[in-house]
Amino acid sequence: MDIPSRKDGRGFIERSTLPHEVVSALSIPKSQHRYTSLWRHVIYWLAVIGPGLMVMLADTDAGSIITAAQSGAQWKYALLLPQLLLIPILAIVQEMTVRLGVVTHKGHGELIRQHFGMRWAVVSVVTLFLAAVGALVTEFAGIAGVGEMLHISPWISVPLVTVLLIWIGVSGSYRRVERVGIAVGLLELLFLPAAFLVHPNAGQIARALTNVPLQNGNYLFLLAANVGAVIMPWMVFYQQGAIVDKHLHGSQQLKIARWDTCLGAIVTQVVMIAVMVMVAATIGQQNSGASLQTIQDIATGLQPTLGVVGAIVFCGLGMAGAGFLASLVVSLAGAWGIGEAFGLNHSLNLPFYKAKGFYIIYTLAHLGGAVLVLSGLSLVNLTVDIEVMNAILLPIVLGFLLALERVALPPERRMHGWHKLVAWGVSLLVIGFGLYMAGYVVLQPFLHF
Repeated sequence: MDIPSRKDGRGFIERSTLPHEVVSALSIPKSQHRYTSLWRHVIYWLAVIGPGLMVMLADTDAGSIITAAQSGAQWKYALLLPQLLLIPILAIVQEMTVRLGVVTHKGHGELIRQHFGMRWAVVSVVTLFLAAVGALVTEFAGIAGVGEMLHISPWISVPLVTVLLIWIGVSGSYRRVERVGIAVGLLELLFLPAAFLVHPNAGQIARALTNVPLQNGNYLFLLAANVGAVIMPWMVFYQQGAIVDKHLHGSQQLKIARWDTCLGAIVTQVVMIAVMVMVAATIGQQNSGASLQTIQDIATGLQPTLGVVGAIVFCGLGMAGAGFLASLVVSLAGAWGIGEAFGLNHSLNLPFYKAKGFYIIYTLAHLGGAVLVLSGLSLVNLTVDIEVMNAILLPIVLGFLLALERVALPPERRMHGWHKLVAWGVSLLVIGFGLYMAGYVVLQPFLHF
């Protein structure tokens, strides 16, 4: 198995920069043990995967969990089918990001500036900024809500988490950021056993999968929020930047990165479905059509079934993991995107003094999100609106992604045949949905009038 060599800047990776365990495993002679080859492949895969799983776990952020919970409370299981259909859509969209990062070794903002000019790079950064600010507010609000469940003041929990996130980011190691992020993000999996413990009605789930009320305006609004909660603009910037910072390249690592992305797409949607089922089987049955106002409302609704401790463990820790990881990923996406668009040094592997602008942007993103949350914003109402905004911004993001896939990649790495047809069809469907929701939001006041 080939081991990459190094180029200057954020190019290829040296053998010496791989984890010691990986270098040792790759150096074992093939003649030693019959399991050596399998062990070498496992270690190699574990060394390569990470960007896809991390961005997908971050995709199920505090805002997404709130949106899924709101969907379960108001529509029970009616939004489960769209969640299942979003798995391949999410994987297809992010796979284009993977190829761009692995093949070009450049971030998303840098490619837009290189191929379409500075003006369009600024447009992409503005889109990223709007999505990132909205996301960070929901992440810190989610963390504050979990703290309040434990009777910890937001003025204590939010600053503590902010300092921890800043310290992790400026530590000068992409590998450390990825390991910490994935470890904390896996707390989201606590929603899975919670979904089984509330004993959902299988018959109601089956009927919901065949009855999708697309003619209902309120349903469409929450559907748009769920699309915006699954495919977010900052995901494209983060995964491409992470692939470049991790120095992934070559056909073998491209293959592994694709599997990493597909696995992450399944995991994030399974978590979303678990949250929706958990709330639909509890709050949706006890108080059908309820409008959730706080994180505590969700936990309170779960207490009759899971108990006070169970609600805190499953809902609180799951939400804390989601908010913490997403805060890390969103702020990095913003710092990478701005650094790429304006030509700043932008790598987690650089010390602070060599990438001051990048680290300052990363730090200010956390400070800004913390300040906005401590100012006293309502999480749930704001969250759904932000996810709808993400759906409206998707036409811009996907438009750039499709254009870059065409102009930035060599012909042999572009989509062809059925792959191209499906990817374009899926992307145009999402773009059309985003444009429809933009018109719906603008015209809704006049329609009601």
